[in-house]
Amino acid sequence: MTHSQSGRFAIVGVGTTEYGAFPHRDDYGLAAEAFAHAVGDCGIDKREIDGLLISRLPHHARTAETIGIEPRWTLQLPGHGRMSGIGIVEAMAALDAGLCNYAVLLYANIGRSRRVHYGGDEDPGFWDPWGFTSMGGIHAMMFREHMERYGTTTEQLAEVPVAFRHHASLNPGAVMRRPMTIEDHELSRPICEPLRLFDYCLINDGAVCLILTTTERARDLKKKPVRILGTGAQESLRHSSYPEMDFWYEPTRLAGESARGQAGVTHDDIDALMAYDNFAPTVLFSLEGLGFCPRGEAGRFVEGGTLQLGGRLPTNTDGGHLSNSYMQGWALNVEAVRQLRGEGGDRQVADCRIVQYVQSTPCTRSIIYAID
Repeated sequence: MTHSQSGRFAIVGVGTTEYGAFPHRDDYGLAAEAFAHAVGDCGIDKREIDGLLISRLPHHARTAETIGIEPRWTLQLPGHGRMSGIGIVEAMAALDAGLCNYAVLLYANIGRSRRVHYGGDEDPGFWDPWGFTSMGGIHAMMFREHMERYGTTTEQLAEVPVAFRHHASLNPGAVMRRPMTIEDHELSRPICEPLRLFDYCLINDGAVCLILTTTERARDLKKKPVRILGTGAQESLRHSSYPEMDFWYEPTRLAGESARGQAGVTHDDIDALMAYDNFAPTVLFSLEGLGFCPRGEAGRFVEGGTLQLGGRLPTNTDGGHLSNSYMQGWALNVEAVRQLRGEGGDRQVADCRIVQYVQSTPCTRSIIYAID
């Protein structure tokens, strides 16, 4: 994306299902429900939709058949969490190339009802020869390194899930809405020390849909478009299956600077942050990489409610992966749209005009969203 492309593309429709355990539903049915909500959200005739991107769904042909569209551009992505930012950028590229006029992006997950564990015996060959059995173990070791290097404490880490649980308590659709304190966090059972139960994301069923088009076409639709002002990307694939002891600092810095540079905004312009939170430490790493605080200072930065509504940087205002729903980044982009439209209800950020999304993973992506 170049400066000349800033603001040329927009999200015009969003839709989500309920989140939870739905053992009698399949992923295609959930995707169809999210799609119907997104179509209704923007008021488009679905016959105009000629682009389809899916993630975690088994097959694009069955998806298109289920939702009843005939796309001329399709892309099928795997279900890894890093795919949400990648998918949005790929859809923008397709729109820019004229491969489609309206792109629908669909993600569905049935991990809860199918008892997916995301580690261990699920994919044993992936972790060879390093000896780790899950991403939880990797993030636990990374956070332990952060503790030893910078003096970060688990009480400081607790500020992340506590803030997100507060937001979830204000979100009628969130899975986990019971309020939580720092003490609750510290007393929760260890999973992979120093990480505890509330430092881990949820596993649940659900689906998400986003509809993208050009800003010019968006003028004819139902709601004011949320423009994409900038994007940034940087891979760190040498650290895909073992701990990255630099905490993805450099790729996050580069992706964040690229997105803000294209958008022409600074840190002070960001009204809310949507940060990929598969594990609580990822948020601390993201804050440092993006430059909201110096390296090693994230623990102190989040103390005292910095990430909560009314704080310096409201983050994951729907409850995020830790308390709202584990939709692997896709729902966080929906939340960015809803915040910018003023549709947050009790969790609405006041005067929200610019939101930054970041996924600090081996495939780091950052996106700047804005509304006029």
